[in-house]
Amino acid sequence: MNSPNNDDPIIDLTKTWLEKAVIGLNLCPFAKSVYNGNLIRFIVSQAKSNQDLTADLKQELQILSESDPKQTETTLLIHPYVLLNFLDYNDYLGVADKLITQLELEGYLQIASFHPDYQFAGRRTDDIANFVNRSPYPMLHLLREDSVERANENHPDINSIYQNNIDTLRKLGHDGWNELGITNPASTGSNSIFPD
Repeated sequence: MNSPNNDDPIIDLTKTWLEKAVIGLNLCPFAKSVYNGNLIRFIVSQAKSNQDLTADLKQELQILSESDPKQTETTLLIHPYVLLNFLDYNDYLGVADKLITQLELEGYLQIASFHPDYQFAGRRTDDIANFVNRSPYPMLHLLREDSVERANENHPDINSIYQNNIDTLRKLGHDGWNELGITNPASTGSNSIFPD
């Protein structure tokens, strides 16, 4: 599944996005310690079909569920060759959730979604708020539910994160985002799922 030499630029750009946007802008207050602790598993899927991606996702869910959280806390399954269209990606999330159920991992693992053309319901395609979930490549973020619950319990106001992120991005604006130098090579810019 993973060919390190060919995948290095993809992983490097993903790490740049994490460092400059997710951590740098504090879009996720829990990411810094996990990233600095080298607890994120970065996997690039070579899948070019939904079926092959599902096979890779199944494998990664099993690996994460069986791994020691002190070694691997979370996994980023990056899939740069499939589900480039946000509509298709959005539809696939139901397949991913169903797979968790089939593997009897409900209550243990969950999936967060990131895509170069991510668009929240009710927001215009060019709304800067969408960049909260915009990544250089389509990816599935595999998370441990107990880690999510622990983070929620330890954060003083978990409900404020989403609004704080939007406020941060609105202050930054598109020009500020562009100055971060994070390219979105997988973005087509034409995958609007919701009417403007």
